[in-house]
Amino acid sequence: MSKRDTRLYITDIFVAINKIQRYTQHCSSAEALRWNELTWDASIRELEIIGEATRILISSNILENQKYRKIVDFRNIIAHGYFGLDEEEVYSVIKDKLLTFEKELTQLVLENAIPIEEVLLLTIEENKKITPLVNYLQKLYKRFNHAR
Repeated sequence: MSKRDTRLYITDIFVAINKIQRYTQHCSSAEALRWNELTWDASIRELEIIGEATRILISSNILENQKYRKIVDFRNIIAHGYFGLDEEEVYSVIKDKLLTFEKELTQLVLENAIPIEEVLLLTIEENKKITPLVNYLQKLYKRFNHAR
């Protein structure tokens, strides 16, 4: 079995953050998020993806365990305690913490000169019919490509 390229996990996180931001942009409260069934379910799924990708990046020594372990722990709470989730906590993560994680991940890619551009191009091609996601990925590509 081949090992998946760790750059794909980084891209998975960027994609999931963008999806959650787009899905929840109309939610003005935790309650509004919780009672919008499709938005809630989709956001929870993307949070699970972020947590799992973060776990793999920690185990690959790309992310610091001490700093990012809470993300993995939150994923485990979601995955194993779905019906007991606190919508205020989920809403807080989405509205207050995802943007910070996105910025930190961007900085990590830039500081460590992680060659993510090829993976971004592949992800753009895979999602070519999802215009908002493609636009976001193209901006990331330009930012990382320009920094080189």
